[in-house]
Amino acid sequence: MSSELACVYAVLALHDDGVEITPENIVTLTKAAGIEVEPYWPGLFAKLVEKKGVDEFIVNVGAGGGAPAAAAAPAAGGAAAAAEEKKEEKVEEEEDEDMGFSLFD
Repeated sequence: MSSELACVYAVLALHDDGVEITPENIVTLTKAAGIEVEPYWPGLFAKLVEKKGVDEFIVNVGAGGGAPAAAAAPAAGGAAAAAEEKKEEKVEEEEDEDMGFSLFD
């Protein structure tokens, strides 16, 4: 089992039992389970949980981290091209609606 996964399980167990999530408690729990973790992981997990809270991570488990950097910051010319593409998509959608019949009528 990886150190990260062991720390995740330890954090979830501590949270479920209502015990404070500290690096010391994470280390104690992983040692009790017979799992050796690298010394920096418990501190990182404790700081992460301190800032966000376990409940927020559980609720947002599949939410993802956001858009990739390349998509988040397009070049100056790329923004205009993206706007043109959206206009073209709207025109195509409108053309589909004006056919005068439906497949389900």
